Order: sequence, then C-alpha cells, then structure tokens
Amino acid sequence: MDRNETALPLCRLDDIPDGEAIAVDAVLPDGPESLIVLRQGAAVHAYLNICPHAGRRLDWAPGKFLISKGALICAAHGASFTASTGWCIGGPCRGQELHRVAVAVVEGEVRLA
Repeated sequence: MDRNETALPLCRLDDIPDGEAIAVDAVLPDGPESLIVLRQGAAVHAYLNICPHAGRRLDWAPGKFLISKGALICAAHGASFTASTGWCIGGPCRGQELHRVAVAVVEGEVRLA
C-alpha cells in the first residue's frame, strides 16, 4: 500500500465544484495549514492559502475564492494566479508563485501525496 492510499482524505473530489476552489485544513510536516484545493475536471491542484505578496489569505470569506478565466484572484490586493501552476500572472507579486502542496485523487478522495 502506498502513502497516497494511507493518507487521510482532505475532502472528496465531488466536494469541489468543477472550475472552483475550496479551503481545507491540513496537518503538513511543518504544522497545520489552510490549503486552497482547486478542481479542473478530474485534475486537482493544492496550494498554501498564503499570497506571496503580503502573506495574507487569498479567500474573500472563509473558504470562498474568486476565480475568473482559470485564474485564482487574491481578495486582498488582486494578484492573479494560474490555477494549474500557482504562478502569479498579474498584480503586485507578478512572477512569484503560490506554494504548491502535492495531492492525489484516490478513489474519489483528495489526499496529500
């Protein structure tokens, strides 16, 4: 059995509307963190919920994110990040990136990879 099969699920894939994101709490090696989990069809991407510009959360309300044309937008200062890579493509931290967290979908559950 590999680590993906034994990791506790963060959420179910069906918990995330396609093209949207949710926030989940996870315990990572460095301690507890809020994660952004984005779904694009069957693909899932996860990042720490911390904007590289000012270190603030990206959600406009707890667990609610602004997504427009495939970009995740920081509610604090408007930085835009490509959902699939986490790269900032517009705003005050252009060229920086969100901290990626490896996840995998196993039997319909999103788990830390």
